[in-house]
Amino acid sequence: MAVHLYAICWNEGVMIDFFLRHYEGIVDRFIIFDDHSTDGTAETLRRHPKVDLRTSERRVRNSLVLSMLAIYNEAWKESRGQADWVIVTNIDEHLYHPRMLPYLDDCRHQGVTTIPALGYNMVAAAFPDPPMRLAQAVTRGVPNPYMSKLDVFNPDAVREINYGTGRHQAWPKGRVVWPARDEMMNLHYKHMGRSRVVDRHAALKAGLGSLDRRRGWGFHYDWSKAELAELWEDLEQRGVDVAEPGFEPWGHHLARRWWREPPKERLRGFGWTQWRRLMALRAALG
Repeated sequence: MAVHLYAICWNEGVMIDFFLRHYEGIVDRFIIFDDHSTDGTAETLRRHPKVDLRTSERRVRNSLVLSMLAIYNEAWKESRGQADWVIVTNIDEHLYHPRMLPYLDDCRHQGVTTIPALGYNMVAAAFPDPPMRLAQAVTRGVPNPYMSKLDVFNPDAVREINYGTGRHQAWPKGRVVWPARDEMMNLHYKHMGRSRVVDRHAALKAGLGSLDRRRGWGFHYDWSKAELAELWEDLEQRGVDVAEPGFEPWGHHLARRWWREPPKERLRGFGWTQWRRLMALRAALG
């Protein structure tokens, strides 16, 4: 069973090592688009034997978000006829199942072609020691529907993945078969180290294009230190241990799952105004 992974990165610092450590036992080939990193990220990726490192260019001149979306929606197609599964993800998103490869193999034999992951906003005051895996060392997080994504699918069965901005929803076309039960988790390690998050937001905000700013994409990069501190405290209080023996994400994660909604209900949400998107994200994050 072959698994290919596609991701975009920029100045991922310490996170890149945890990312590679998490996926290298699962993934046969990494295709990583680097957006001109200057902190050694590209050099780390270039040294890894499974990584095919490429350059991410602005396909939409005034929008970082739409340029990334173009890669997410198209790059994986080169794995057709070569991989049983493709993973399309971000460096801070660690897909987790206690039996990851056996689970993927089970899904393949059952005819499943699209595997959603239930989102958890993971939180920790600092990174663990470098040799560890985040999914083992940082297991406390808050269920978050905004972070539930379709990151794993069969490239031969899916004709178009049709991600929305940020990959927060998708409208896959082709032979689309969901699993009967949602077992996969997306452990989103976005809030790792308070000072790092503040600095990271400021750096990412600087990379947004004029269209991104007009449409409000990446608005959370504007949150103040006080807003982030309030969010952090809330996450720490409401976090649950996703690695606790017997933990069942399909029963615990009670928020809406867009892939379980009737098509008409999903389309109704496609044209939300910017205000409603803003309110929905704020509610989801805390």
